[in-house]
Amino acid sequence: MGSEDDTGFEPATGDGPLAPGPAEKRAASVRTAWEGLLQIRRLTNTGRAAPETVPAQWELHRTVRAVALALEAAGVPASAVDASGQRVATGYRVQEGGTPGTVRVEWLGPPGSGAVHEEDAELTRCAAALGQSGWTALLYRGPRRRRFLEVEP
Repeated sequence: MGSEDDTGFEPATGDGPLAPGPAEKRAASVRTAWEGLLQIRRLTNTGRAAPETVPAQWELHRTVRAVALALEAAGVPASAVDASGQRVATGYRVQEGGTPGTVRVEWLGPPGSGAVHEEDAELTRCAAALGQSGWTALLYRGPRRRRFLEVEP
C-alpha cells in the first residue's frame, strides 16, 4: 500500500488497514480533507443560511466516503482489518446501506475486544457527530441484537 502522498487521501471506512505513518500526519490530512469538503459545501449550497451544515450534491454521490470523512474529522476512531481480513482495531465501519443513498455505520472490533458492549454509547456518539455535520442518523437493532446506524442526508 502506498502512502497518502502518492495515492491521495481516502477517509477510513473501518474495512481497511490501520493508517500508516505518524498519527499527526494522518490528523493533518483529515483536517485538510474536511476543510476542503466544507469549502465545497459553501460554494455549492448557496442560498442557505448555513451552507456548511448541509451535505453538498457531491457528497450524495459518495455517501460512504462523505460519512467516513465526517466521522474521522470528528475524532471517532475507525475499525481496521489486517491483510487476512481479521479485525484488528475497534471503531466505526461505514458501508453502503440497504437502500440507495443510505449508509450503514456499525461499531466493530476484534474478537474479545468488548466492542459489542460499547456499541450503544459509541453509535450514539457517531450519530451526534453526523448530525452536527448535516446527516440524519437513526439507530436500529439488527440481527443478533447488534445495533447500527442508518445514515442519510
